Amino acid sequence: MTSSGSAHDQIVRREFTRQAPAYAALPAVTDPDRIDRLIRAVQPKPEARVLDVATGPGYVAMGFAARCREVIGVDLTAAPLELAESMRVARDLTNLRFMTGDAQHLEFEPAYFDVVVCRLAFHHFEQPARVLAEMARVCQVGGTVAVEDLVASEHPARGAYQNHFERLRDPSHTRALPLSELLRLFTEAGLEMEQVYTDRFIQPVERWLGSAETPPGQAAEVRGLLARDEAEDLSGTTPYHQGGAFFFVHRAAAVIGRKLAG
Repeated sequence: MTSSGSAHDQIVRREFTRQAPAYAALPAVTDPDRIDRLIRAVQPKPEARVLDVATGPGYVAMGFAARCREVIGVDLTAAPLELAESMRVARDLTNLRFMTGDAQHLEFEPAYFDVVVCRLAFHHFEQPARVLAEMARVCQVGGTVAVEDLVASEHPARGAYQNHFERLRDPSHTRALPLSELLRLFTEAGLEMEQVYTDRFIQPVERWLGSAETPPGQAAEVRGLLARDEAEDLSGTTPYHQGGAFFFVHRAAAVIGRKLAG
């Protein structure tokens, strides 16, 4: 998902090799209605050539493949790609292929794709601006670049509180951006923002920790931070108890942009 030689890349590969089956089963990742919402927002043409960056288990790529001429899904880590390939074969999607790839150095010619998308991965990138610039580079003028990801509070201290407990839970997490920063990155990458929508994912704390296989000591620290957040409203994730279980809210946003000339 990031530059293939960095220390963080090794963390990403380790975590997503270990987490691959659990991650591929998360409702936020698999939900067909949310994936369809993104595809409908992009409005791809049947003849479109699509790139799905950091495809993971490939659900977004498969959604586009059901509608478009050609789709490629790239990811840094082999384990989720193996799951994606198994599902591709089961669905007999002959217009889709998966390959390992570095989001910061996409191995495609400029303007090769009509649509370039990335869903629920930007918070794993060390250099999100560079990734978005690469996505824009391989998209044709007038084509569509779309990013959907977790977003943090616009208030820096509150965003930092969330990102702290996110990194404790999963060290491959770098930083969930505030929406204003993601919009600024689109402008800097030569993309005209055309549509923005927001979403919320209710996260059961124990399932969320379990899917990342967070070590017990760190899991206890995360629970403590969320409990303090519940009492003091420190991040905007609004943790709460209900029916004997603990939950919090992940906020997300999708930004759909058009590549400008020049």
